[in-house]
Amino acid sequence: MTDILTYLKNNQKNIEETLLQLVEAESPSKNKQLTDQCGLILKQSFEELVGGGVETIEKEIVGNQYRFTYSNGTEDEQLLIIGHYDTVWDQGTIPVKRENGKLFGPGTFDMKGGLTITLWALRALKELGYFGKRKVVFLVTSDEEIGSEHSRELIIEEAKKSSYVFVPESSISPSGGVKTFRKGMGIYKLVVHGKSVHAGIDPWSGASAVDELALQLADIKKLDNREEGISINIGTISGGTRTNVVAGYAEAAIDLRVRTKAQAEALEVAILNRPQFVEGTTVEVQGGINRYPLERTEVVLELFEQLKEIAVEHGYELEQGKSGGASDGNLTAGVETPTIDGLGPVGDGAHAENEHVVLENLPYRAALLAELIKRNLG
Repeated sequence: MTDILTYLKNNQKNIEETLLQLVEAESPSKNKQLTDQCGLILKQSFEELVGGGVETIEKEIVGNQYRFTYSNGTEDEQLLIIGHYDTVWDQGTIPVKRENGKLFGPGTFDMKGGLTITLWALRALKELGYFGKRKVVFLVTSDEEIGSEHSRELIIEEAKKSSYVFVPESSISPSGGVKTFRKGMGIYKLVVHGKSVHAGIDPWSGASAVDELALQLADIKKLDNREEGISINIGTISGGTRTNVVAGYAEAAIDLRVRTKAQAEALEVAILNRPQFVEGTTVEVQGGINRYPLERTEVVLELFEQLKEIAVEHGYELEQGKSGGASDGNLTAGVETPTIDGLGPVGDGAHAENEHVVLENLPYRAALLAELIKRNLG
């Protein structure tokens, strides 16, 4: 057993208490008052456990965000850890409870468990005196669950300054595997304007926006490619006013998922540049690529090999996997900073009523992250 794992196992109860405090401080993405209260607890925990630099980034609409720094003051480079403390749960939606060695509650798995193990990983490194040529920046945001609109630029800015990015988001259930790949996504709104006329008197003098939309969507769906991992979901459709009126307006919302940045760029062109099918209509496409994929590059696989070695030293085997969903790790990978995700604790139920983490596992995941940081401090 390594000195880091020994230290963290000896602090099992303290780690659990840190997690409980964060989970009990509910933090719905759109409730700034509650989220800020949770943020202050997070800030206090960092100051007490790590004692490094603390920068509060104030936000008007969402909760304040934090840039924590673990450093001895001499480093020229940095490692970046990113996380979020907002959750999908409105206040009081699901209870906090401890049962059969698991802690249930809003954000336990996604991702206050990940924040907790990061705090304690840095605590262990500090107490055992591990520093290097790289400082560690721990960036915690408050709007990941609603699209990261208020943190995207900050995340990308920090990623560009970093050698590697570690993301303690929820692990793969139930194995606890880390995520070496995430699909990229695009979000689009297709808007069609036509010409409304009476559907019985002179329908051919009009131009149906609904007809145009239907043809547009059929054409876009041709881009679907299961073998290449390209999926296009038509999420919502609306248009028209009455059955006896040729539709003057129609719209649809589209979700795109891709495996590679090259796919994303090619499909972006294909979706944005639309042909016209119904004379007299106009077509507008809004939106674009929201997040590029987190691709399984050679450097990412090298980081995973480090994690595998660390896990063996700690007495278990670690798996890797992929996710069709996106995280802020996609943003950092999108600017080509090597990023590995899913470093959070073992658990299940992200965005579900059974959301939980396995408490006994917390020191092991904190040690896994701490050892990965240690190996890459330079």
